[in-house]
Amino acid sequence: MKNSFIHLPQLFLRLSISVTMLSAVADRFGLWGENSTWGNWENFEKYTQQLTFFLPESIGCFSVYAATFLEILFSLMLITGFKTKLAAWGTGFLFLIFALSMSISLGIKAPLDYSVWIASGAAFLLAVQTEFKYSIDTLIKKS
Repeated sequence: MKNSFIHLPQLFLRLSISVTMLSAVADRFGLWGENSTWGNWENFEKYTQQLTFFLPESIGCFSVYAATFLEILFSLMLITGFKTKLAAWGTGFLFLIFALSMSISLGIKAPLDYSVWIASGAAFLLAVQTEFKYSIDTLIKKS
């Protein structure tokens, strides 16, 4: 007997990772209002500079824009299931970079408290899946 629900946890993982990243993007644009961590772009830039203090300032500044762009891109790719493996690998490495930067600048407790290591591992787990049933990838494959 084939379990018809076997692909639902994978879909949940794709969506939860995506929503997590989009929530962080919304926060840096002040869309969460009083529930914000950063609340605006300037605060997010300061936070990113704090996390990347060990890099040249120009690279730290670039990482603010690169992280935001990649979080939006990978989130949309994961939600739609387009190039899912690529998006999952990219997301895993993006979270890994966040976790390492947070560990270096804030100590190991910060990425543990925010589950950044778990998010990275979850994205890597998603990346090694062989099939993404509810995805554009599957629709393209069937055509």
